[in-house]
Amino acid sequence: MGIGVWELLLLFLIVLVVFGTKRLRNIGGDLGGAIKSFRQAMSENEDKPSEGGARTLEGEVVDKKEKDKV
Repeated sequence: MGIGVWELLLLFLIVLVVFGTKRLRNIGGDLGGAIKSFRQAMSENEDKPSEGGARTLEGEVVDKKEKDKV
């Protein structure tokens, strides 16, 4: 029980009548550009290491509450 082909076509036809072809084309272009820039930003973020100067500390991790008890 899902949406069939005829229901999708009817829904597309209603959206086409309500918004018109020009507005749908603009919305599609804007949405595509937003997705493209989002993917580009995500790939740039994965390529660059963090700018905070991440460093590795060696040693024992002590909980602050446990340290106060001692």
